[in-house]
Amino acid sequence: MTKKALKRIAEALERMAPAPLAAPEFGAADAFVWHTEPDRLEPVPQVNRIDLKLLVGIDRSRDTLLSNTLQFARGLPANNALLWGARGMGKSSIVKAVHAEVRARGQALKLVELQREDLPSVGRLLNLLRGAPERFVLFCDDLSFSHDDQHYKSLKAVLDGGIEGRPENVLFYATSNRRHLMPRDMIENERSTSISPSEAVEEKVSLSDRFGLWLGFHPCSQDEYLAMIHGYCAEHGVEIDDETLRAEAIEWQATRGARSGRVAWQYFLDLAGRKGVKIG
Repeated sequence: MTKKALKRIAEALERMAPAPLAAPEFGAADAFVWHTEPDRLEPVPQVNRIDLKLLVGIDRSRDTLLSNTLQFARGLPANNALLWGARGMGKSSIVKAVHAEVRARGQALKLVELQREDLPSVGRLLNLLRGAPERFVLFCDDLSFSHDDQHYKSLKAVLDGGIEGRPENVLFYATSNRRHLMPRDMIENERSTSISPSEAVEEKVSLSDRFGLWLGFHPCSQDEYLAMIHGYCAEHGVEIDDETLRAEAIEWQATRGARSGRVAWQYFLDLAGRKGVKIG
């Protein structure tokens, strides 16, 4: 092959190669969502969140996560956090609410959301954040792995950082319904069918051990459920007598077959709509 032909091939490959990712303007927003194909950080003009004071029944988790996040925002040591437990009990809400509270206290902290499906690209994202002067909480909601899922290997880049180490300006928060990030029956099945049962799932299960903070979220009591709704009503100016609210809220939870912060919020939205109150 002639030099001329090789040059044409090289030029064609160069045209096909993606352009280097430009450094984002982190001053454009307080929160971003990471997208791939092509890689980019999309600014979020307004984060969908609930005020921290309205999160009822999770005081210990709230205080622990807030303290950890403030330490990180101030340049002090802090731990990656796994928020696990019952559905609808505020795991993702508390991350967004804590971020807002930290910013309200004068700390210029950025929130970056990463989808579980995009974990293989996390190395590229970390390289982008590593050189920035800002500090970032990298947030992955509803994290879990199936038996043949290889995404967990990418997660190690966030938690351990490999030879480079995790960027000093990045902290990782994840939520999951599972304490060990995979179903219990899958853990038992792999242990029982593996040649080396003690090592069958150790690599995946040990991922949760790499989080310095484990914050558990459990089903709320009826009093906590009602307190959540009273808090929403007071915050948004929805007026209703206690007896009616209690009867309606309990009936609402019975039809849903569950009692949680999410169910409380869904009842409140229905109530606000019937009362003609708009929610900003």
